[in-house]
Amino acid sequence: MQDKTTESKFLKSKPHFEILDGLRGLAAIVVVVFHFMEIVIADLSNNFISHGFLAVDFFFCLSGFVITYAYDTRIHGMPLQTFIKLRLIRLQPLVIIGSILGLLTFLFDPYSNLYAIYGFKETALIFITSVFLIPYPVVTERYFNLFNLNAPSWSLFWEYVANLIYATVLFKASKKVLPILVLLAAAGIFYVGWNSGNLLGGWSGGTFFDGLARISFSFLMGMLIFRANWIIKNKLGLLSMSVLLMLAFLTPYNENWSWIIEPIIVIFYFPLLVSLGAGASLASKYQKINTLSGEISYPLYMTHYPFMWIFANYLTVEKPSMADLWIVIPASVILLILLSYFIFKFLDFPIRSYFTDKLKTSLSK
Repeated sequence: MQDKTTESKFLKSKPHFEILDGLRGLAAIVVVVFHFMEIVIADLSNNFISHGFLAVDFFFCLSGFVITYAYDTRIHGMPLQTFIKLRLIRLQPLVIIGSILGLLTFLFDPYSNLYAIYGFKETALIFITSVFLIPYPVVTERYFNLFNLNAPSWSLFWEYVANLIYATVLFKASKKVLPILVLLAAAGIFYVGWNSGNLLGGWSGGTFFDGLARISFSFLMGMLIFRANWIIKNKLGLLSMSVLLMLAFLTPYNENWSWIIEPIIVIFYFPLLVSLGAGASLASKYQKINTLSGEISYPLYMTHYPFMWIFANYLTVEKPSMADLWIVIPASVILLILLSYFIFKFLDFPIRSYFTDKLKTSLSK
């Protein structure tokens, strides 16, 4: 039985670092644009937003920072099952919603018929593994993505792993141990860059452990930023921070140098942005757009990709002109942002509120 004080300690949320919320939404939009563009232009060196995929590393760094900020003062004495329930409430609804959207687009894609190839049993297994975040890279037509219905789920798989390790081990890491772990993980990032030629991996069966390297460094670095209080007070606002973040994503791709450029961005530049973003102040005139950006960030990230497969097949079958794509892609991005907002407002937020209230009730008994 938990008393009211314990319940309050475990479930009370803290104020957000507002600009970091807004930057997360911008990064999610960048991911969507990048995914459209990589389908249209396979050669990253010709892609204007060629490093949009590094938004995932930015997310990981933000996650380490925010989890440490939110839980370091209350993880001691918190039952592991309570922590797990809190993270499931926050993350799992959109994993399931994304899987359902993925299943619908798998079954009813007007430009392909994968169900005819894989049948009921295999399709059911693909869906079940997607819902429970069990890597299952079997769809050759989808380049052996770890999660065939919703490709970005690969990062949620590692997010869950990192959260669990934080709650069982990392929250105990001392001031001496954590920097050593960060340095070791940084070496892992450089190795992946050198071995793979870039940091694009993690989403497929063949690049599975690249994902481990990416989450390891950025999550640990986010933890270190908070614990070392590397929060840089500054007068930068939302617009200035957004420009600084975009510089990373718009950095041109160079096949000969990306193996070193990308680790430098991830290891040095993103942590700097998190430090600056945490210390920046939000002007009141940007409050609404910043809040909206934070609200749609996770729904947009987790619901856009099922439609990417339809777009890819549309490109193959219809062969639209670039003039057509200049209309189709911006319109699709806007529609996906609107969809993510409605999913947040009418599904994700209500579901999370319901289960949070249920958890509060169970802890107060």
